[in-house]
Amino acid sequence: MPDKQHYECIVIGGGHAGAEAADAAARMGAQTLLITMKFENICEMSCNPSIGGLGKGQITREIDALGGLMARAIDASGLQFRLLNRSKGPAVQSPRAQADKIKYKQTIQSYLADRKNLTIAEGIASEILTENSKVIGVKTLDGRVFRGETAVITAGTFLRGVMHIGTEQIAGGRRGEPASNELSDCLRKLGLTVERLKTGTPVRVDTKTVNFSRTQIQPGDEKPVPFSFMNDSIDTEQIPCWITFTNPDVHKLLRDNLERAPLYTGQIGSTGPRYCPSIETKIVRFPEKDKHQIFLEPEDRSQATIYPNGISTSVPKDVQEKMLSLIPGLENARIVHYGYAIEYDYCPAETQLKINLETKKIDGLFLAGQVNGTSGYEEAAALGLMAGVNAVLKTRGSEPFTLGRHQAYIGVMIDDLLTRHLVEPYRMFTSRAEYRLSLRADNADRRLTGLGIELGLVEKAREKRFTEKIQTIAEIENWLKHTRRGGSSLWQLLRQHQHPLGENLADEDFIKELAPRPEILESVLIDARYQGYLKKQQKLIDSFRNIENIKIPPAFDYYNVSHLRYEAKERLTEIKPDNLGQAGRIGGITPADITVIQIHLKKQRAAAQRQR
Repeated sequence: MPDKQHYECIVIGGGHAGAEAADAAARMGAQTLLITMKFENICEMSCNPSIGGLGKGQITREIDALGGLMARAIDASGLQFRLLNRSKGPAVQSPRAQADKIKYKQTIQSYLADRKNLTIAEGIASEILTENSKVIGVKTLDGRVFRGETAVITAGTFLRGVMHIGTEQIAGGRRGEPASNELSDCLRKLGLTVERLKTGTPVRVDTKTVNFSRTQIQPGDEKPVPFSFMNDSIDTEQIPCWITFTNPDVHKLLRDNLERAPLYTGQIGSTGPRYCPSIETKIVRFPEKDKHQIFLEPEDRSQATIYPNGISTSVPKDVQEKMLSLIPGLENARIVHYGYAIEYDYCPAETQLKINLETKKIDGLFLAGQVNGTSGYEEAAALGLMAGVNAVLKTRGSEPFTLGRHQAYIGVMIDDLLTRHLVEPYRMFTSRAEYRLSLRADNADRRLTGLGIELGLVEKAREKRFTEKIQTIAEIENWLKHTRRGGSSLWQLLRQHQHPLGENLADEDFIKELAPRPEILESVLIDARYQGYLKKQQKLIDSFRNIENIKIPPAFDYYNVSHLRYEAKERLTEIKPDNLGQAGRIGGITPADITVIQIHLKKQRAAAQRQR
């Protein structure tokens, strides 16, 4: 039976991308439907139960700056918080936290359950309903029909998902849940190109059977830093993680059993993540190494199970058991769940998506998360948020919401997905961002919250807190620039390397009276110390934006551009970049090609003006 409600946005999939997409659309006031297999599994942390890391921590802060869920959920459920690269500069410092995976998903579920304008329906989406290549609704496997103007697919690893443990192959999107084959078939029928990727997960072991005396303890930070700009501190008890290592005996065991490993028998043909490879891939790729690090990470506050981060595998069960018996601390560990590899369908974004994450072939159909070829909760959540926002803007006839490489790690990621041919799941790192000094974790709100307010994404409490922060920063910086000591302003003293004022600024009477939040004082210190570098980077950004602002019409005919190489015509016609800057980042496109296109665009504009 058709559902009587008509939705502006229908989100398919209740993972991290789906949760953020649905919540963002509903926050903007759109009537939104989230279709998920089981409400209780929304935001299940099926792999490593952690949030953040290099580049990923910045993305999480950016999601929060736009009013998203992830940062608040990890603050509420974190077991251990660490600021990575603390000894380095703020450009590469990234927050990371181990999560209580049960409390994390329950926190997200409670946010969604309380969200106005959001309806949640349990079911398996099987078909995108279209009329004249435009979305008109979604059909579920049990025959229900939901009418809607846009659809956002966030299917994760469920599209024709197949799990591998040795020769055993199990259809499913993750352990204990079925695959979504019908929706994958539907995408093909709609004309989308569908390819395969692979990821994996390690065993889970019973914590009571781990001998921690044979491992190294890894405590969290003494003063944990929150992810969300809405929180001043983390008050929950920190739980340690532990470190152990593989050894030559483990490596010999795996080498002796490679003929039984699906990755090397031809059973798995797709590519896995380069930066998070299986342990069997590590021993093949790095034969000179005699050990690999393993982080033993609790999965919930009761510490019932441990996640051995670093030994993702798909070797047979008996080999997994023997492998653990050879690892210090895990010799007698009882396996609760075996590790597995999973292959799944995805739709390459490079040639199929617009900059707003809408498909080029189907009007109103958006893709977000692992279906775009990414790897990781944070990347998926960010894409989900952007797709949810743009789906709503589409229904309202508004301009798309896009972020440039100079504005956010989210912008870097989307640009990379649209200009690079993926051969493996995409993962974010700080090294991917050329303007990372400007795209810090600490200033994500100053970069993005104002945009979120304009979109209607940011709720009143966050807007008030943000406005107060901006005003307080301005007051402190004004005081520093107009207060002098020894012939120099305090602002000038702060800019001096290792000047004691930086360590003692909180003790100044003016600062004490103002009583700013710790994050505000940190922002002021970074602004002062890096002012010169930031000015230089801003000049680069300004020059970069000149070419980014040169839009290329969607119907632009590259074959009509004289002096443009034929290979460039083919590539650009296939991808249809949004602007000249994006065109220049496409593999195989040269600076000379860009110059030729720029001249042609100028001639077109001049001709159009003459006709007026």
